[in-house]
Amino acid sequence: MSEAQNVLGEPLQPCSTDPLTGFFRDGCCKTGPGDFGRHVVCAEMTAAFLSYTRALGNDLSTPAPIYHFPGLKPGDRWCLCASRWQQAFDDGVAPRVHLAATHIGALKIVKLENLKANAIS
Repeated sequence: MSEAQNVLGEPLQPCSTDPLTGFFRDGCCKTGPGDFGRHVVCAEMTAAFLSYTRALGNDLSTPAPIYHFPGLKPGDRWCLCASRWQQAFDDGVAPRVHLAATHIGALKIVKLENLKANAIS
């Protein structure tokens, strides 16, 4: 199996281990069969984005112990669904992105220039 790549064509870097993120809960924004939401954008949470996504029915702030989910706070890194990131970008509330930790699969939904415009160096 080949190594996962990021949107820059380099080896995919970890997004976060605290909180532990990723579809596979391995700290990386990898994707695979069953990941219908494409959790591939490594983003740094903001209060504005957390409020935005909660209003759209996806509350990422409230802990859900049954799923070992601690709840997110501003500053946490998390693997977001590419389509939700794009929606937030279109609405002007997209969180900043860590390009080295964002899976190349994001480019099927999100334009690289949009990711770069919101990149954390």
